Amino acid sequence: MRVLLLSRGVGAVAHFLSPATAITRRPLRIGYLDDAQAGYAGAPFVRTEYAEALDLGHTLVRITVRDLPAPEIDRALAELDAVYVASGSTFALLEALRTSGADRILVDRVRAGLPYIGSSAGSIVAGPDITPASLMDDPADGPALTSFTGLRLVDHTVIPHADGKLPPYPPELIARTVDLYGGDYPLIPLRDDQALLVTDGQERVVDSGPVGLAPKAPTREQ
Repeated sequence: MRVLLLSRGVGAVAHFLSPATAITRRPLRIGYLDDAQAGYAGAPFVRTEYAEALDLGHTLVRITVRDLPAPEIDRALAELDAVYVASGSTFALLEALRTSGADRILVDRVRAGLPYIGSSAGSIVAGPDITPASLMDDPADGPALTSFTGLRLVDHTVIPHADGKLPPYPPELIARTVDLYGGDYPLIPLRDDQALLVTDGQERVVDSGPVGLAPKAPTREQ
């Protein structure tokens, strides 16, 4: 199982995907799961994140799981070389994954070898529980949720933007989050130039600056 959880910068993605690109010798098909962004249509960070993902030089396949039946989600994931779970509302994301059945399908695919890239909300949801995101995002964004249990792909809950440089997440908010939840949940705060890399069951924090390191390749959007 290979998992890369970004705070914001995508600099670690090229190296993370290099085993797959070495095998395919072509741009990869990466599923771009955008359910966390359902309430942010047109927001600058949505456009910026998608543009940065495109600049990695691969084919992005947009997937909104809340709109799809489970068999179609499974077929879509089966055609991918990797999956990128985008930022936005952690609670809206988990609700979409759970109500569609995509949570079980996605976990099975990732555990079977599909590389998983998360960004912010997509990183938080990969952990054991998303409760620690309650000060950063609004739990009311996931009204159908009866549990905040995450995908459990990793042993820790990522706290992104821990350097406090993004205006919505000032240093005092990060400090309150760690103080409030750090005693009950296994947290890993990440600066925006860091990522949590998980390979062969081992977790380690790696550098992941804002500029992608992948060579340019033909791209197309689906």
